[in-house]
Amino acid sequence: MLARARQKPQLRTEPAEPGLVVEDVETGFVGAVVRTEKSGGMHLVVLEDRKGRTRSFPLGPGFWVDGVAVQLVPPRVGGSTAATGPVRPVNLRSASGSVAVTDHRARVARASRILVEGKHDAELVEKIWGHDLRVEGVVVVPLHGVDDLAAAVADFGPGPGRRLGILVDHLVAGSKEWHEAAAVTRVAGAREHVLVVGHPFVDVWQAVRPKCLGIPAWPVIPRGRPWKEGVLQALGWPHADQADVAEGWQRILASVNSFADLEPDLLGRVEELIDFVTADEQDR
Repeated sequence: MLARARQKPQLRTEPAEPGLVVEDVETGFVGAVVRTEKSGGMHLVVLEDRKGRTRSFPLGPGFWVDGVAVQLVPPRVGGSTAATGPVRPVNLRSASGSVAVTDHRARVARASRILVEGKHDAELVEKIWGHDLRVEGVVVVPLHGVDDLAAAVADFGPGPGRRLGILVDHLVAGSKEWHEAAAVTRVAGAREHVLVVGHPFVDVWQAVRPKCLGIPAWPVIPRGRPWKEGVLQALGWPHADQADVAEGWQRILASVNSFADLEPDLLGRVEELIDFVTADEQDR
């Protein structure tokens, strides 16, 4: 009796609809579909990543969508598959200014992480870069202070495919934060797989542009006085206890709607960290 030939499983076909997030298997490039086109007799799909960079790939097999291998086909028109041709680009943007992807499930989290000093830092990063972080599979973890940053890095265990990006408040020469960041370089694996960056502000609150709160500048608080409570008092807001601090922060956070509401010194550092923890191809 002849053995029945085993049928090769067929790839799932996926129409290359604008906004679909796709990963090219060979290069690891991740981007949203902006259009399909014909060039030199080839059918191409054009992808745009969160930084606005575009690359073209031949339609067909060799792609991942939501962790599943697929074969990209021309987008549907009127319920059927259409011939390739120019498609109107997607113009939606996320709060960070990146391409907004509306039909993409969160990517499986990478082993790499971004650490921030505290809860307020994490909430601000989430509000502006949350979309990008989910598309890229990056988790942000609050440290609740950097009093022993080197120990936190050692506990994480950085290495190939396990990068660590760290955002530090008030990272200026000679500060406590500056010394803690310097100690990180002595941790095994830190030189290549850990990036510590910071902004000059006393607290992440100051990274919010004053105009968002209708003030010309952030209040100057004398040394030795609790900074956040002092700011709240100067603004004429309740400032008696931690509950008032939490409420004040929520008012500040509510005033932030996009990257344009933040100071460049913070914007550049967060973008740098996202690029760093997503650059290691072994994370994919």
